Amino acid sequence: MPDTRIPPATTVLSDAVPRPKPLLLCLSHLRWNFVFQRPQHLLTRAARTWPVLFLEEPVYQADAAAPRLEISEPLPNLSVAVPILPEGRSREDAVRDQRQLLDSLLEGMAPERLIAWFYTPMAMAFAAHLTPDVTVYDCMDELSAFRGAPPELIRFERQLMQRADLVFTGGQSLYESKQKQHAHAHCFPSSIDAAHFAPARGALEEPADMARLPRPRLGYFGVVDERMDIVLLDEMAALRPDWSFVMIGPVVKIDPASLPRRPNIHWLGQKSYAELPRYLAHWDIGLMNFALNESTRFISPTKTPEYLAAGLPVISTPIVDVVRGYGERGFVEIVNDAEDAVRAAAMLLSRPRQPWLSQVDRHLASMSWDRTWGAMRDLIAARLDDGAAPRTTTTAGVRADA
Repeated sequence: MPDTRIPPATTVLSDAVPRPKPLLLCLSHLRWNFVFQRPQHLLTRAARTWPVLFLEEPVYQADAAAPRLEISEPLPNLSVAVPILPEGRSREDAVRDQRQLLDSLLEGMAPERLIAWFYTPMAMAFAAHLTPDVTVYDCMDELSAFRGAPPELIRFERQLMQRADLVFTGGQSLYESKQKQHAHAHCFPSSIDAAHFAPARGALEEPADMARLPRPRLGYFGVVDERMDIVLLDEMAALRPDWSFVMIGPVVKIDPASLPRRPNIHWLGQKSYAELPRYLAHWDIGLMNFALNESTRFISPTKTPEYLAAGLPVISTPIVDVVRGYGERGFVEIVNDAEDAVRAAAMLLSRPRQPWLSQVDRHLASMSWDRTWGAMRDLIAARLDDGAAPRTTTTAGVRADA
C-alpha cells in the first residue's frame, strides 16, 4: 500500500521577492453553514494565507426580482457568496446567471492572481471560461455515485480533471482511483483537530436533550442520508432495547419517515461543530453504521479520527478506508451485521480504555488539519512559483475570448 502519511510543510517563500497575493476561489456543492467538515477545516486555514471566496450553489426564491449575490464574511479574510436566482429559472438561464454573477464579483475584487479550488465538477458549467493561475480539484467523494447526482457530472469531472493542475483526494481508495486519471494526484485523507475533541475526555456539561437517556449510549454524528445503514441501526436497537442509540445530524435526500423509530433510538437533529465534544463526552461508543453501496465505496469518514480523539471506542461497518487505516491496526472494531455489532459493543464496554487509547493517541499525533493544509499549500505555492508572472487575462482570470 502506498505511504499516505503527509510530509511536514517545507516551502519557504522569500520575503525579498514580492509576490501578488492570490485569491482562492472555492466552488462548492456544500453550504458553508452546513455540517463542519473537510472544506471548512481546510479553507479556514487557507484564509490565514490567502483571501478566500467560497461560492455556493444557487438558492431559488420566488420573490427574487433578478439574480443577485448575498455575501457574508463568517471569518476574517473569508467571504461566502450565495447566488440568489428567481424561482423557475431554466437550467441554461441559471448557468448564465451564475457566470455573470461570478465574473462581476471577480471584476470588483480584481485579484492579481487566482487559485480556483473545485469541490464540485458541476461548477465547470459556469466557470470553465476562467483561466486561474492554479486549478485544484479537492475530490472528497465520488459524487457521481450519490443519490440524485446529475447525469452530466461525469462529463464535467472529466473536463475538470483535464484542466486541474493538482488533484487532492479525501482518502486512499479514492486516490487509487483518481491517480489513474491524473499525473498530479495526491492523497490527503480525513484529518483531525485533536484539540477540539480532546475536552470530550474530561468533565463537560451534559447536553439537556441527552441527560435522561440511559447508559450505555452508542452515538453517531454526521449527515443522515443514503450512506447510513438504517436497517442495521434498527436491528441493533431491537437486539439491545436497554441501550440508547443517539443520532445527531441533518436528514438529507431520504424521507425522514423511513428512519427507524424505537424508544431507544433518539434523533436529536443537527448540532454545531462547537457542540459536538459535549455530546461525545457522554457517549460510550462511536457508531459508523454505513451502508455498503456505491455512495460509500470511496469514503474516508472524518468522524473516525474525531471519535478517537474524543477517547471513544468505535464500531464501523467494513468501509475500505476505515478497515485499512484503522481496523487492521486495532483502533476500530469492524462489524458485518447487527449481532456482530452488538457483540463488539459489549466487548468494548467491558474493555479497559488503556493501553488501547495510548496506541490511538500515538497514531493521531501524526495527523492534523494544520499539517494537511500546510502540505496542500506547499504544492499550490510551488505551482504559483512555476508560473512566476500571472497568466495573461483580461479581468480577474477571465479569458479574453470568453
